Amino acid sequence: MGYLYFLSFLFALCLSSPHNVLFAQNLPYKVVNLGNWLVVEGWMQEPSLFDGIVSKDLLDGTQVQLKSTKFNKYLTSENGGGADVVANRDSASGWETFKLWRISDSSFNLRVFNKKFVGLENHGGGNKIEAVSDSPNNPETFEIIRDDNDPFKIRIKASNGHFLQVGSETSVTADYEGTNWDESDPSVFRMNIVPGTTLQGEYQLTNGYGPNRAPQIMRDHWSTYITEDDFRFMSENGLNAVRIPVGWWIAKGPNPPKPFVGGSLAALDNAFIWAQNHGMKVIIDLHAAEGSQNGNDHSGTRDGYTEWGDSYIPNTVQVIDFLAERYGNRPNLGGIELMNEPQGVNLESLKKYYKEAYDAVRKHNPSAYVIMSNPLDADSKVLLSFVKGFDRVVIDVHYYNLYSSKFNNMTAQQNIDYIRNERASDLSGVSSSNALSFVGEWTGAWSIKGASKEDLKRYAQAQLDVYSRATFGWAYWSYKCRYGNRPNLGGIELMNEPKGVNLDILKKYYKEAYDAVRKHSSSAYAIMSNPLDADSKVILSFVKGFDRVVIDVHYYNLYSCKFNNMNAQQNIDFIREDPQMLSFV
Repeated sequence: MGYLYFLSFLFALCLSSPHNVLFAQNLPYKVVNLGNWLVVEGWMQEPSLFDGIVSKDLLDGTQVQLKSTKFNKYLTSENGGGADVVANRDSASGWETFKLWRISDSSFNLRVFNKKFVGLENHGGGNKIEAVSDSPNNPETFEIIRDDNDPFKIRIKASNGHFLQVGSETSVTADYEGTNWDESDPSVFRMNIVPGTTLQGEYQLTNGYGPNRAPQIMRDHWSTYITEDDFRFMSENGLNAVRIPVGWWIAKGPNPPKPFVGGSLAALDNAFIWAQNHGMKVIIDLHAAEGSQNGNDHSGTRDGYTEWGDSYIPNTVQVIDFLAERYGNRPNLGGIELMNEPQGVNLESLKKYYKEAYDAVRKHNPSAYVIMSNPLDADSKVLLSFVKGFDRVVIDVHYYNLYSSKFNNMTAQQNIDYIRNERASDLSGVSSSNALSFVGEWTGAWSIKGASKEDLKRYAQAQLDVYSRATFGWAYWSYKCRYGNRPNLGGIELMNEPKGVNLDILKKYYKEAYDAVRKHSSSAYAIMSNPLDADSKVILSFVKGFDRVVIDVHYYNLYSCKFNNMNAQQNIDFIREDPQMLSFV
């Protein structure tokens, strides 16, 4: 619940801000990311969009290791690829790991360490198994057949109609015709799916469902995940802009390259209309560049390799040109981000692209903000000298304690101190006369065991205090993480311990947040925290007509000085002798 608690805290702070004026668009922006809308990130949504996929554990990019049950040896691509596939390893590492390219729910290509593909020798003319092909065709296509009683016990059929078998540690061939599933059989393998390697991006989703089912799945997702009601809610809670991740395929019309599905462009059109209706700006973020700029599933990658580089620059510039032409003159365009989170990308190639993409934006709009994401694996000031001479440029840095293990070994206070000291210093270094600074992603979540809600609140406040110094603004990740239909969801508390908040505004928020919960779950309890500075019965009449509502009151003897002058028994008697205090609630 930490994520939901933090988001409600964020909205409370925005509500209390004196700058919450409709259509006031002065910098710095208060932004929220609309993650998992136009670029899918499977981890962010429950029930999962992926639940209806057959063999959903074998998606594009899933890494598998294959062990001969007869010889108790792993298949390996010698030298990481470019030679024969053999079966002579006692343990599995990189050369023994194969990345799946999914053709159907049972047919796959297998990509090895150096990006070669496993296939039949001599372009399908022989039976020996090798890994020498740069691109997959029929000889590199295999069917994985799973045992009915054990899905990780498999046999592998090659394109010649025969099963793979291990004849010896140096002989793996596709010439077996039997149907035996005994573990002493040379055609039986034990398949291990490497933990944490299953990708859940848009490529995996659309290719997993296939061309017949994916279009409807995506249309339903786009039309329900974010609606105009969300923009109304965000605006009324003090946010004045959204950052919307998009994929390169958005520029390819109604029929983008397979497996992607057309239709996200219409959703982005709607976003601009809804944002304008509610006084908000839209920042377009090219989250997924063709070739993948970081290998993460949200970059549109098929198998986790980072392949974006010089050869992809022209196509990526075309995407920015398309977006700038379509939206460049919209009055509520907040900016165009040229690429999200490049990592493992040549810096000179990135600068070349940024220059050409900047020019593409300027061709259509001389004053729109152009946002350049700092490389994740470089110093946060690496672009400062490069952007000299550019006009209205923003450098985007992303700050997460959640995704770095070094923070897990720190206490809550050490995490907070890091934000106020090291993180503040880093952001100060990014802010310069050459460019505006933007904390384009950050979150209130962390992995600190035993941290209290008060710790989380101080952690949140520290981040807001520091990131509010970014001259372009900040963008919280993310607006939605859906858990509404989980059977073990007991309830969602809409806000913790409001204090100093206008009661009518609080009630308005509680009503809209209650409706948001009900949109996704008819049974989850909606928990409303009583204001700390109000009578404990203040919202009793308000909740009439709501279903499955809980009023949360907090009782502490510790934090009230009147109890300090009581002895232990008097404290106990106070609790026992005032039961009507709770019964009224």
